[in-house]
Amino acid sequence: MLTLQSLTKSYHQGSQDIEIFKHLDFVVEDGQHIAIMGKSGSGKSTLLSLISGIIKPNSGDIILNDTSYKSLNERELNNFRATNIGFVFQNFHLVSYLNALENVMLPAKVCNMDNPKEGATELLKSVGLSHRLDHLPSELSGGEKQRVAIARALIHNPKIILADEPSGNLDDETGRAVMDKLFELIEANNTTLILVTHSKEVALRCEKIYELHGGILKLC
Repeated sequence: MLTLQSLTKSYHQGSQDIEIFKHLDFVVEDGQHIAIMGKSGSGKSTLLSLISGIIKPNSGDIILNDTSYKSLNERELNNFRATNIGFVFQNFHLVSYLNALENVMLPAKVCNMDNPKEGATELLKSVGLSHRLDHLPSELSGGEKQRVAIARALIHNPKIILADEPSGNLDDETGRAVMDKLFELIEANNTTLILVTHSKEVALRCEKIYELHGGILKLC
C-alpha cells in the first residue's frame, strides 16, 4: 500500500514561493490502477517524482509497503526505489548506446537479480519484440521503444509502476496497442499502477480517476 501523509511541496520562483501541495493525503491500495488527470502545470509529474523519492517534500511523509521515506538516507532511498518502483515515461528514456535487451536488463542488474538476460528476453518476447533484442533505440519505432520501456519497468517485479503520459508521444492506434500490453502485464502480476494522462480514454481503463487541481486530488 502507498500512503501520502500530509504532504507539502513548494518551489522558490524569484521572490515567491509557489505552493504545489499543502497537506495532501492520499492512499493507493495494493494492485489498484489509478489515473491522475489535470491541466499542464497542476503538479502531476511533481507528484510522481515525490512518490518515487526523486524529489523530497517540504514536509509530510510517503510510506510504501510499511517503509517510510523519512526513515531512509539517500543511499537507502535510491536502493529502495530501484527495487520497488518501475517507471514508464512519455519520452521513453532508453539508453541510446544500449540495445533493447541491454536496456531491459538494467534494473535487473541494479537489483542483482539472477539470470537477468533470460528474464529480459522473456519480457521482450511477451511484448512482441523477440526479433528486436539487439536493436538500438534509434533503430526502433516509437511504439517499439515504449514496449521496451514497459519491459524494463517490469523486469525487477516492482511493487508499483509510475507511468507519466506513456502513450503521449504515440499515434492513437500505437498508443492503444502499447497500453493494452501495459495493462495486460501489470494485471498478470497484480502490480499497482499510478498513471498520469491527458487522455480520458486511457484514464477510463483504470479503476479510479482523480483530477489534480489546486494541489488537491479529487475523485472523478
